[in-house]
Amino acid sequence: MRKIPMRKCVATQEQCPKKELIRIVRTPEQEVKIDTTGRMNGRGAYLKKSLEALELAQKRKALSRALECEIPQTVYDELKELIERE
Repeated sequence: MRKIPMRKCVATQEQCPKKELIRIVRTPEQEVKIDTTGRMNGRGAYLKKSLEALELAQKRKALSRALECEIPQTVYDELKELIERE
């Protein structure tokens, strides 16, 4: 049996399997991007795939704190679209 990689959501502080989370990355060029592959280079933070977790992260500025930079509104909009599609 293979070990399932677990990560913690920055908004809800829940431990979840990596596949159930979205990875957001601050690249070395100081850009914030959504990492769909899970392998992008840079500092990463994980967010649960739910609108409640997204709202909580935005309200508490959890992604800004985890990535140590300001998160543009466009990233939150992209995350919302991504969550609604699934």
